[in-house]
Amino acid sequence: MNWIPVLKIIYDLIIVVVCLRIIYDTRTTSRTLAYLMLTIFFPVVGAIVYFSFGINYRKRKLYSKKIFQNEELFNRIKNDIYSSSQKAWRESGPEIKQNKELAFLLLKDNLSPLSDNNRVKLLQNGEHKFPEVLKALRGAKHHIHIEYYIYEDDGIGNQIKDILIQKAQEGVKVRFIYDDFGSRSIRKKLVPQLTEAGVEAYPFHKVFFILLANRLNYRNHRKIMVIDGCIGFVGGINVSDRYINDSIYPNKLFWRDTHLYIEGSGVFYLQYLFLCDWNFCSPVKLHPVKQFFCYPENSLGDTIVQIAASGPDSDTPTILYSLLQAINLAQKEILITTPYLIPGESLLDSLIVAAMSGIQVKLLIPGKSDALFVDVASRSYFEDLMDAGVEIYLYKKGFIHAKTLVTDSNVSIIGTANMDFRSLELNFEVNALVYDSIIANELRNTFFEDLKDATKIDKSTWSKRPLYMQLIEKTARLVSPLL
Repeated sequence: MNWIPVLKIIYDLIIVVVCLRIIYDTRTTSRTLAYLMLTIFFPVVGAIVYFSFGINYRKRKLYSKKIFQNEELFNRIKNDIYSSSQKAWRESGPEIKQNKELAFLLLKDNLSPLSDNNRVKLLQNGEHKFPEVLKALRGAKHHIHIEYYIYEDDGIGNQIKDILIQKAQEGVKVRFIYDDFGSRSIRKKLVPQLTEAGVEAYPFHKVFFILLANRLNYRNHRKIMVIDGCIGFVGGINVSDRYINDSIYPNKLFWRDTHLYIEGSGVFYLQYLFLCDWNFCSPVKLHPVKQFFCYPENSLGDTIVQIAASGPDSDTPTILYSLLQAINLAQKEILITTPYLIPGESLLDSLIVAAMSGIQVKLLIPGKSDALFVDVASRSYFEDLMDAGVEIYLYKKGFIHAKTLVTDSNVSIIGTANMDFRSLELNFEVNALVYDSIIANELRNTFFEDLKDATKIDKSTWSKRPLYMQLIEKTARLVSPLL
């Protein structure tokens, strides 16, 4: 019997089944088409890539973030969140009035409260962030919660490690979540040193087989630090010496990034996210007890903060929706800094519509990315954006890693999410929204300071680049949803 026709039929059936699975399971049209194209033209490779990286865990729920087992307690907390947010609405200034739909979106979709008793500071680069972090850690009295995508066994990593060990020995509860892929350099030495000293440390979504691991695709890209439930840090800066620009490393690449210090009730939702992630990683479950949340007797400040978070555990891509809403509500100006720009159809259309409506839209991205293929794919979007009137600037001083957005000098977004498919669809991410004109103007001024070290792309020159380069970029764009 000739088995070749039979095997061919079986092979074709398998490919058909894989294609049907992709159509059924993949949420966005662009990702569906990209996986179908890969599977049809490179059947074996395409199927392996899809089953390794393409399974839609937003449908399957990678884990449940429900930490309130008592339904009555949860409903009472939900009512408190709504009532306190309504109070913030009533007493707020023009920053909330213009963006009430954005605030309501996060309240309804994420149950993320509008918190109005906060002191907030922008921290530019590691040389400004880490002194604040070290000071806050040394002052910890009850607990320290740390969650990072990249934590490295280097100078600053060991400075923080030493303080964590000291605090644990003083009786402070120290809990540490590290991404098993991003922080792989600390597994063998630094983590054992922490655990031996009494720090509770666990990897997030441990990668067992790195070459064919779907887990590799769903990473915890968050950078969260919560101290005594009252002080929080969030933003783009990981724990690594590369973020520190000083004379110790004179020949090192300049690393430009932005982080946020929050003191007050705006830390509550960061704490909630940590507890959810902790209960996924650790066999020792934590409950949202009062000691984890700070209730200051006196006013710390009047800055309003709200947190947007999303990942494979969320029903909707909350961060994407919040970015779209912030862009759609802008009336005069939109300033965006992102290291990776693969916007997808919805974000691309929103930016184009804003620019064509007379709103000044400026994008600042790296002149040279640390991810070559992403860089090539990103450039395929430039012409569409510039045709609509978007101004694109390439940062030349070093590598710009900040993830920020500021609109109309009244709303700022600082966080961990890049403007690409990976951040908006796959990774666990978190952004802080600050409704405050002072912070917004500070971030706006920073943006224009960064433009002094950037070059604006000339539309006419850009359109004349070689045809082979345009073809490479457009080909990269076809598979950009998979990046």
